[in-house]
Parts: sequence; structure tokens; C-alpha cells
Amino acid sequence: MATFKTTKKHHKHINNPFPSKPKTLPFIKGALIFDPHTLPPHRIYDIGLDFHLNWSSDNGGSLSIHHNSHPTRSIWSTVPGRAFVSAGAADTEVEESRGSFLIKDGEIHLLCNHQTIEEIRIIQQESSLLIKGRIFSVREKKKGNQESFEVVEKGQVAFYAKYWMVFDQRNCNQVGFRLRFGKPSFGQKQKLKQKLSPKSYGYKGFGRKVGRIRRVRVVGWCGCFSRKRVVVSASQEDENAAMKNAILPDFNRVCVTYSSEKNERFFGFGEQFSHMDFKGRKVPIFVQEQGIGRGDQPITFAANLVSFRAGGDDSTTYAPSPFYMTSKMKSLYLEGYNYSVFDLTKDDCVQIQIHGDTIEGRILNGNSPVELIEHFTETIGRPEKLPDWIISGAVVGMQGGTDKVRSILDELRAKDTPISAFWLQDWVGQRKTVIGSQLWWNWEVDSHRYSGWKQLIEDLSAQHIKVMTYCNPCLTPMGEKRNVRRNLFEEAVKSDILVKDSEGGIYMVPNTAFDVGMLDFTHPKTAGWFKQILQEMVDDGVRGWMADFGEGLPVDACLYSGEDPMTAHNRYPELWAKINREFVEEWKASRIGKAKEDPQEDLVFFMRAGFRESPKWASLFWEGDQMVSWQANDGIKSAVLGLLTSGISGYAFNHSDIGGYCSVSLPFFKYQRSEELLLRWMELNAFTTVFRTHEGNKPSCNSQFYSNQRTLSHFSRCAKIYKAWKFYRIELVKEASEKGLPVCRHLFLHYPEDEYVQTLTYEQFLVGTEILVVPVLDKGKGVVKVYFPQSESCSWKHVWTGKIYPKQGTESWVEAQIGYPAIFVKEGSKIGETFLRNLKAYDIL
Repeated sequence: MATFKTTKKHHKHINNPFPSKPKTLPFIKGALIFDPHTLPPHRIYDIGLDFHLNWSSDNGGSLSIHHNSHPTRSIWSTVPGRAFVSAGAADTEVEESRGSFLIKDGEIHLLCNHQTIEEIRIIQQESSLLIKGRIFSVREKKKGNQESFEVVEKGQVAFYAKYWMVFDQRNCNQVGFRLRFGKPSFGQKQKLKQKLSPKSYGYKGFGRKVGRIRRVRVVGWCGCFSRKRVVVSASQEDENAAMKNAILPDFNRVCVTYSSEKNERFFGFGEQFSHMDFKGRKVPIFVQEQGIGRGDQPITFAANLVSFRAGGDDSTTYAPSPFYMTSKMKSLYLEGYNYSVFDLTKDDCVQIQIHGDTIEGRILNGNSPVELIEHFTETIGRPEKLPDWIISGAVVGMQGGTDKVRSILDELRAKDTPISAFWLQDWVGQRKTVIGSQLWWNWEVDSHRYSGWKQLIEDLSAQHIKVMTYCNPCLTPMGEKRNVRRNLFEEAVKSDILVKDSEGGIYMVPNTAFDVGMLDFTHPKTAGWFKQILQEMVDDGVRGWMADFGEGLPVDACLYSGEDPMTAHNRYPELWAKINREFVEEWKASRIGKAKEDPQEDLVFFMRAGFRESPKWASLFWEGDQMVSWQANDGIKSAVLGLLTSGISGYAFNHSDIGGYCSVSLPFFKYQRSEELLLRWMELNAFTTVFRTHEGNKPSCNSQFYSNQRTLSHFSRCAKIYKAWKFYRIELVKEASEKGLPVCRHLFLHYPEDEYVQTLTYEQFLVGTEILVVPVLDKGKGVVKVYFPQSESCSWKHVWTGKIYPKQGTESWVEAQIGYPAIFVKEGSKIGETFLRNLKAYDIL
């Protein structure tokens, strides 16, 4: 039986501090077979108007796809003589704990790794190219690693299945691909040549099925993806007898394999925190908690010990995406929401493994990284322009109640600090738990903590300062909280809009120190109910909020739609974002024509969880819960990497909590935000889309921007630096909404031919094309190493000293004392000169 099993590890107190990574199928390798009498030795087939596919029988046979504008440059190709399609059936086990998921491939019941091509032809009515044949396995064990036609031919077919692979032009820069399989069958010990003689079987049914799936997906989920569990009754002791009566399992693993180059670098895969280039690695694409430490020690050891896989690893992330681009200007992304693993461990090829029985995706054409991002985001969607207010000054994240807000405001005003908003996540009230101060997850104001709530909002608004709050798609019982006006958990239970467990009860999901119910976004009542909560918040005058969480849908949950929760898991954060976006658009529409309305009153919400198409729904992203540390995998360095990898993947607007979030105070394990780290993080975030503070999970343990006069003055200085390039930020935000390009960019986007640039990770980045930022990311350092890229027509000017660095393709050590980070502008550029003038106007240059 191909089984699916979940194991809960929520309450296990002592755990393996070095847990294994996701266990995937081993790299699948098989031979490609074709009949030279059926297929021509060489032929070119058109794919729509702008693409063509080359078939060559040389070296065992291969395919390659080209754009007609560059007919000699391949944008996708198979490995000669090797199967590019394979499929199997395997057991699946998922170990889960508080938003962390370890997915394991278990016993393999069926594997068809060899492939024939029996026909390649144009389907005129579809304007598509069809490749069909069979995949199969052989009984004879092969010696060594040889995968030649001769060795496979000597074997006998054990299992086989038909496949259909279709390529079609989606637009002038994208080729779609779809792959479907027939039912697997026994080979019944017949010889390969006999069993796999060419036969005629049609494409028409596949076309109808793909069309149906596509139409349903536009409308909604509605059960398109159902998990299949089929019993296999093959006996190892009496194979011949068993094969007469056995029923083969349907495929639940699909692999596509294609060529790569040894020196090819792979970028993207959503928001990633540990690596920039993924060549040589396996990249799982599954939304989940990023973890505490993610490999940085000793904190990862401690986190894993006390809570199962709480430390995460270098592949765990809130916002992955099945998309990449390479240094060779090749790019591909998957459609759908199935769990997938990109295996980049081989020098000469890529293998994508999908948990499912079909695969759809797109191959992109582009001549530069910028073009590839534009073409990718043209399809998945781009963010709306941010309103000016959110990018005009600091978003002051703090807690403590009305009096504390007013007190801190007075101190900031005394230093002429540019302020956009106060973000008050504790507006719902706080409670003490084992991990620190946590919120009451009931989305209404706590009138004791924030007395005079509406008056506070009015007073701040009179000073052109917005108020932002917090919510998430989970609710918790309110039995222990006083002054509750609406018990939202009870309301949701009565409306039957919470995710269910297998027995039909409310699925109470463990989350840190308490259990919560999750909203079921597939239920038709959920969206309207939650929008009404947002409406009450906005009616009070709130103009923005953090839309937290979205990564924790259990994979054994039962949804109203009846769909497979393993597939729904990756789409859940997109639906969460979509409901928030719909509310924003409905609110804007309701204000049209009203007198005395400020056009700058647009609402903003920011999220941490996401998937491929989240950028078109969310206003803005932040990177989640980094450690308050200097470390690489989950500290300040990872914040830079998350910014750059997500930018390549379509997340144009992103930022991190200034100073990080996660503090730890355990015996022998103490991570507390130092003043130096806070000051350096301020300097870093002065050059991100939004400049926002966070007190962290243990505010009393951390240095805060208001801790003393030095931190307060430095915060005010960095907020002024941030405001000094607002004019350019407005341009970049507009460009992002039109082209999908990120505000903060890896140098590879504009210097793809510079091989040294391709090796950079978190060391430096560009803001647009005109500002070069080289942050200090190490404790006690006062100098940084700067690389000035090749192919640059102008020199770079140091902001603070005015020194010109004309050498290209060289490194220089540059002083960067606290308060004077290493920032450069292009010499002679209007944007650079305006930025310098604004710094002088704020008296900080």
C-alpha cells in the first residue's frame, strides 16, 4: 500500500538536537529509447509563433527548446540518452510540530525510470507540441552505473505506463509544459522490444482533462487535488501468481529531469535565508516555520532539544516559491501547489520531484535577470503601489499602552524624527507565557491596555501619523481574559468556519504556548466574517496591520472543500493574503466620491508567509522572526539574504524587524539584543522598503530604540537617512508595481556577466540601480570590504567622504563606523546628487 502518515511531535519534551533533513527519493536515472525508423534523426518543431523544439537522435537522443529571437541558444534541454520523464508510487510520512514539517519519502512500491519516445507531433487545433511514449522499469539488475540502451534492452519489462507531455506557447516569452500518465500496468515478463512496440493512442482525453483542471483552478480549489491511496498486493514470494491478480498503485511521484552545466548558478526559490546559489543542493518547496537558529549553533541544538525540529535548517522558510533563474539565463517555475523538491546535486542535470500524479509549469525566455523577473511577475502578478505614508518615515513598533505611546512620541518629536506610523501589535492585550509576552488572539482592542483608543488614533492622525495593528488567521479561546466584548473563537465555532480534524471536531493546533483554531478559507462564510472584523478595526481609524502566520495548516486537516490538505497547505497563505487584499479593495471602492477623503489614506497590510503568487495579493512582506544575533543562518546576515532571494522571486517589497525578533534566555543559552546589533540593524534597514522596529519576544531583555539617548539619536538619524531617498523609493515602488522588480537587489540583477558578483551573498546590495549598500554585519567591525562591479560606465562616490572609486571589478576596504555606514551613489547621477542634498538638508552629512 502507498500510504500517507502523519506523526505529531508537538508535546515531546526531549528531542534529537540534530534531526534529519527531509528524506526524498534518491536521484532517479534511466535510459531514453526511441525507434530510429519512427522518429527522424533531426527535426525542428514549432511551438506557437515564438518558440521551437529541436529533436536530435545524436548521443542517444535529446530535446531542446529555443526562442526564435535566439535560435542557437537553448532555454531548456534534456540530457542526451537519458530519460527526462519518470514516475513512481511511494509511502509518505510527515512529522509535524507547531508549524514545522518534516516530509519523508518511505518505501517505494513502484518506479518507472526508463522512457521511450514513440511520437513527436504538432496538435494543430491546440497549437501545441505533443510528445508521447511510455515509461517503464526492467527486472534485470544493471551492473555498475551503466544506463545504456543495450543494458536496458536485455531486461524484461516489469511495469510500464503511457505518458503524454505537451508544450505550448503561453505568451511571447513563456512555454507551458504539462505531463500526464496513464494507469501503470504489469509487463508480464515480455521482452522490451516486444512490449514497447509503437502503438497509436490519442491525446484528446488528456486535452480535455487539462482543460477541466485549468478551469476549476480559476474558480477555486473544489477538490481538484485528491490524495490517492491504493493497495498493492504483489507478493515477493510468488511473483508470477501475484502479477495475474495484483492491482498496481497509481503514481504519486513524478520526476522531470533536464540538463544543467557544472558552473551554472541557481538563484531564487522564494525567500531563502542561508544560501544565494543553490547549485549542489536539494531545495524543498513547502511553507513552514523558518525555525530558531536554522543551523546556527548552539541555539539550533537547544531549540531542537526542547521542541521537535524547532531549530529548523538551512532550507526552512515561510515563503518558498517553485521558481528559479540561473547564471545562464535559464528560468522555470511550477504551477499548482504540490510539495516539490528541486534536486540540483548533479553537475550536469536538474531533477524536479513532485508529490502528485501530474505536473504543470512554465519555461521562461529572457536575456537578463531583469527581463526574467518581468516575465515571471507578468504571469504570477505584481504588488500594488504602496501609499506614500508607509514609505515616508519610520514605522515605530512598540508596546505598552496609550501612555507609553504618547511618551515615546514626545521623545521622537523632540529629535524631529520622521514618523509614518505607530505599529501597536499588543492592541489586543498581552499575556505572559513560557516564551515571553504573547498576544491575546482575539482581534479587538483591549480597552484597559489602550484606554482612549479612538482618541489616540485621532491625535496621531492630526500629526499625520497612522496607527497599525496586528491579526492572524487563528483564534484562541478567551476563557481567561477579562473585558472581552466579542469572543471571536466562539463566534467562529458557531459559524462552523474553523478547520476540522479527522473526526469532525475543531482542529486545535498547538502554537508555542497555547492551542488555536485556524480559519477555513475554503468555507464560503469565512471571508465575509473576517472582513467584518477588519472593517471594525478600520472604522476606529486603523490604517494598516500585520497579517501574521499562514504557514501552519496541518496536512491531516479536513477542509470544507474536501480537498487534499497536503496540497492546500502551500496555497493557504495565498488565500489568507487574498482575503486581506479583497477587503482593502472593497474599502477603497466604498470611499470613491466621498467628500473630504484623503487620497493617501490607503490601507497597508504586511505578511510573512507566502507562496508563488503571494506578491500580487499582499501589500508588503516582512521576513519573520530572525534571531537577535550576528549569525549567518538566522541573524542579521540572513535578513539580507532573505531580502535578496525574495526580490529575485517576485517579492518586490520586503523588510525585516530592526534588531531581530527572537531572544532566548535559558541557562547556558542567552541571546539578547545588544545595542551595537540594534544600531547596525537600523543602518541596514534605512535602505529597505519600510523602516520598522520591533521590541522582540522579550522586550525587557533587548536593547530598544528608546533605551537611552544614544539609541534614540541613532534611530532618529537613520530615519532621516531613510527619508532622504524617499523620492527615489517612490520611483522604485512604481517600477515594482509595473515590472515586478524589487526595491533591494542583488548585484546579479544588473551585473550578470560579472562572475565575482555571482558569488556574493549578503555582503552588499543595490537599492534600485543608483545606490550601493555595504552594511556592517559583524560585531566590533568598523570597516567593510566593498566590491565595485565590472561593466560599469561610471564610478561610485562614497556618501560621507565624497571619495571616488573609479576602479571596476576591484575590492576596497572602506571605513564604516557606527553612524556612517558604507553607502555609495553613482557619480554624477541625478538621483545620487538629490540624495546627498537631502542628507545635507537633514544636517546628517
